[in-house]
Amino acid sequence: MDDFVAQVLEAWWTNQRIHELLIDAISDEGLACTLSKRGGRNVVRQFAHLHNVRLWHLQKRRAQDLAEGLHLFETAEEPDREALKKHLQTSAQALATFFEQSAAGTHNRRGFKKGLVPFLSYFIAHESHHRGNILLTLKQSGHNLDKAIRYKIWDWDRL
Repeated sequence: MDDFVAQVLEAWWTNQRIHELLIDAISDEGLACTLSKRGGRNVVRQFAHLHNVRLWHLQKRRAQDLAEGLHLFETAEEPDREALKKHLQTSAQALATFFEQSAAGTHNRRGFKKGLVPFLSYFIAHESHHRGNILLTLKQSGHNLDKAIRYKIWDWDRL
């Protein structure tokens, strides 16, 4: 594996480790919080949404074989902490495999037209957007995370 691909994968896995760190740090009550008045996603469902978007990209457009057998959360499904982490890990691994195969030029591995880095960036931007929503929901619901955790998610050199 060349250095470029290793850096792509490191960025992807760091993004995944942040999810796991947050899931472990959020209380059960925090996972159930929402700011929505109309039935929008609570915190746990926002994490489930990240997993689903990963799978949708693989299933619909990019690499159906990598999504085979992976669980897709139902809209209202609220997995427990361990199931959430397990499924995020499996979808992260499927995308890591996709990134590696795409970089190697594997047939039938279509990323964005602009290339692998924009494709990776899309996922990290989308997932970071939802992490921001999660942190705001927790703060406004009175379940603010410990200051050390809030800073740790920005320390990519140590995650």
